Amino acid sequence: MEKNSDQKYNTTLEKNKEFIINEANIIDDYKEISKKKKVLNINNYRKMYNIHSIDREKTDKSIDNEIVKKAPKKLLILNAFRHLLILSASLIAFFPFLWMGSSALKTSSEIFNFPPKLIPNSPQWRNFIEVFKEAPFGGYMFNSLFTASFEVAFQILTSAMIAYALTQLKFKSKKILFGVIMATYMLPSATTYVPCYILLSDMNLIDTLLGLIISNTANIFGIFLFRQAFLQIDHSLVEAARIDGASHLKILWKIIFPLTKPTFIIFGLISFVTCYNDYMYPSLIIKSPEKFLVSAGLRQFFIEGGAYGIKWPQVMAASTLTVLPLLLLFIIAQKWFMKGVEDTGVKG
Repeated sequence: MEKNSDQKYNTTLEKNKEFIINEANIIDDYKEISKKKKVLNINNYRKMYNIHSIDREKTDKSIDNEIVKKAPKKLLILNAFRHLLILSASLIAFFPFLWMGSSALKTSSEIFNFPPKLIPNSPQWRNFIEVFKEAPFGGYMFNSLFTASFEVAFQILTSAMIAYALTQLKFKSKKILFGVIMATYMLPSATTYVPCYILLSDMNLIDTLLGLIISNTANIFGIFLFRQAFLQIDHSLVEAARIDGASHLKILWKIIFPLTKPTFIIFGLISFVTCYNDYMYPSLIIKSPEKFLVSAGLRQFFIEGGAYGIKWPQVMAASTLTVLPLLLLFIIAQKWFMKGVEDTGVKG
């Protein structure tokens, strides 16, 4: 009799423990989910939680269904209108690229036909081949990719190091220095062209890709972006690494970089697009046709053709080839780009 009573007591105790643990998990999960979703009643959540045997994915789907059922019709209509508006804006933004790709496969007469047609009657794939025959377009793209890659690498390195000094090191007039750096950001970029040209001329680096890279090794926006990201890092992590004897470069690479990786990626993408598309400053520095960047190379199609002899199918084909590397880059890094946009806040 005593053994049976002990077994019943132990069984009851275990059930009570399971109930308490399960209830605690329900409350914790409810608090976490209620921050993101409008769950009105914890009892409904408890039922869904127990039915699905703590399967979070199924529970989340049940919550979404409950929210949809309880949502007013006005809210559903408003959400549908928002999605329609975003879709329309996306189509408007994407249409020029779609038309460019379509025109690259047309003849000159088809491009100017009215009413216009998006799909060509007979795709002219030879337009892309003629682009490389009429100009060394492959060399233009290589020059742009080469210079943009090195410029971005140097800009990330210098911006991260300066931002590290402004956030993790203690020295006098740190705020004043940051203010001076940000004040230079308000100056038009054209004001730096003549000083940079004189400096490169003194170093005999005019008309060289090296001179173009050297004069673009710093980026004020990058300093600001990295500084704001580094301010969000717990300073105790850096102090603990210093106590362990880690150098500044090791702290930057082993601690700060992993915690702010989305910021590095988003700045790299923005900087690469800017350097790749730059036209005014490279046109001032580079004079030799074989060293032209892709932006200056595209201009050659307009100059050589004249006002009435522009071959628009070739121009559109060259423009499509120019955009492809950037498009592929954004497709590959899309996840990190969106995460960087969400995580990078302004904190100071």
